[in-house]
Amino acid sequence: MLGHRFIKFNPADNQQSLFEQLLNIFTQLLTYTSGDVAEALQWMNELDKQYQLTNPEYGMGDFIEDLKKNGYLQENVVTGNFDLTAKSEQTIRKKSLEEIFGKLKKTKSGNHTTFKPGQGDEINPETRPFQFGDMLEQIDFTQSIRNAQINHGIESFSMREDDLQIRETDFKTQTSTVLMIDISHSMILYGEDRITPAKKVAMALSELITTKYPKDTLDIVVFGNDAWPVEIKDLPYLQVGPYHTNTVAGLELAMDILRRRKNPNKQIFMITDGKPTCLKIGKKYYKNSFGIDRKILNRCINLAAQCKKLKIPITTFMIASDPYLQKFVQEFTEMNQGKAFFASLDKLGAFIFKDFESGKSKTVY
Repeated sequence: MLGHRFIKFNPADNQQSLFEQLLNIFTQLLTYTSGDVAEALQWMNELDKQYQLTNPEYGMGDFIEDLKKNGYLQENVVTGNFDLTAKSEQTIRKKSLEEIFGKLKKTKSGNHTTFKPGQGDEINPETRPFQFGDMLEQIDFTQSIRNAQINHGIESFSMREDDLQIRETDFKTQTSTVLMIDISHSMILYGEDRITPAKKVAMALSELITTKYPKDTLDIVVFGNDAWPVEIKDLPYLQVGPYHTNTVAGLELAMDILRRRKNPNKQIFMITDGKPTCLKIGKKYYKNSFGIDRKILNRCINLAAQCKKLKIPITTFMIASDPYLQKFVQEFTEMNQGKAFFASLDKLGAFIFKDFESGKSKTVY
């Protein structure tokens, strides 16, 4: 029988292949180009010219062929264009998760820790006496047999109900989350790209939930003049439009989605960079981009109060630090008794994941 075998460590063996290195760059570019393969490949060629990404043995044409061979791209035989495959979309989500939250390993389902004992998969070190209604699999037989020996002796060994000890497991709960993403025009104004970090966080969060919390649910809602749901596979293709910010429509859709979820644990995450500027009344849009409009604000505050009654906390991630927005965010958060973060773009992912993992009821301004 062979034991452990030790060999000399060679750093070159752990280096990524040229294809993997190019794939990392390609997936990043796909996020910036909203899934436009042709534009991403054009950028790859430009980067190759400037930084010599390829070599004489492996060119950009070889990389494209490997993308097709490995199932990352499929060629439209009619138009000759390349389209992303489901494998590419999942790869982009995984890359976002690794970039923002580090590499995670798949674990058991329902992994949100609570402080309540119950049926679960994590054993509690404490034991207690048996009570009517406890299940057989909860009995700690080692401790129970020890009690029987102490109480009745070894020669006349018998086990009674008073000898039984129960070892509980910690109950782990499920959560239904709606992630709201602002796609109004201001998300790309003033020379700052705010939509790409928001998309990366959404893709990373979706990959985290599907791998580590498979019993949880995640719904994505985007809002501009109106609000509509998008599927996880559509996240790389999200684009900002010439929209105002109809926060009310986004909240109403999020609440409607969560009403249909049977799970009692519900929450809303909202990523936005500005104040609400739009309201739909009947078939017409009421818009005001100058200052905070009390008519629009009141509708937002009312929805925050409704979510509080339904026990749906709202966590707002404001990726703009304008002083006049703080009053709106504070009033909105206090009405819901939720949480608010003024997060810089590079810290947005850390804030969201920390809040998602902990679930603590604490307001941070």
